Amino acid sequence: MFKTKTRKLAGRAAAALLLSSAISLTPAAAPPAHAFFGGGFGGIVYDPTNHAENLLTAARTLEQINNQIAQLQNEAQMLVNQARNLASLPYSSLSRLQSSVQQTQQLLGEAQRIAHDVATIDEAFTQDYGAAAARGDFDEMIAGAQDRWRTSVAGFEDALKVQAGVVGNIETARTEMQALVGRSQAATGALQATQAGNQLLALQSQQISDLTAAIAAQNRAQSLEAARVATAEAQARENLTRFLDYGSGYEPTTVRMFR
Repeated sequence: MFKTKTRKLAGRAAAALLLSSAISLTPAAAPPAHAFFGGGFGGIVYDPTNHAENLLTAARTLEQINNQIAQLQNEAQMLVNQARNLASLPYSSLSRLQSSVQQTQQLLGEAQRIAHDVATIDEAFTQDYGAAAARGDFDEMIAGAQDRWRTSVAGFEDALKVQAGVVGNIETARTEMQALVGRSQAATGALQATQAGNQLLALQSQQISDLTAAIAAQNRAQSLEAARVATAEAQARENLTRFLDYGSGYEPTTVRMFR
């Protein structure tokens, strides 16, 4: 709309300039003070030189108007660009990423027997591992060894569950990454591009948290198994010590066989 009006005004300006040029050339052959008198209009004086100057002034005014119109067009385009830069991204992956993180946290929270908790681990190792395995009679030590074996098996099971959950989140991460990259490439302004980039960083953080959870679960299982093996060695030494303990040994005594 602005361009159409500008073309019309520019055409008019060109016509005015041509007319002024023609008129300015006309009085060149006559003296500048020459005037024409109309007999039927009460003595009106027509001065060609003055008329040419008026046309030039009008052309300059028209040029200024065209410049102002162009400036207004530039300002309008600038406002449009600013509106695009301030437009928010119409897409959010936050809920899906939070759901994936919550699922991983739930799997970690379902750890069997010994949870991912400092106080629980300290209590379990004080009662069932290390020197605690050498307490009690033979039956109690066998029960303790069986309990530790079950804990190790449960630890590996928990690690496999967490790993399965992390693998399940890979498809969600792939879908969200594809959507966010597409939104970023189609962003119309700086704000949309920034928001898409922030959500890609959130996706990366979710993947890092899944990786951390999988490593933690695997290390937990390996640590429980290593603790079980070390405790079994300590228990074996205690069993051997008890087996080789003959008490105070043989002491001769007087025995009467016949009266």
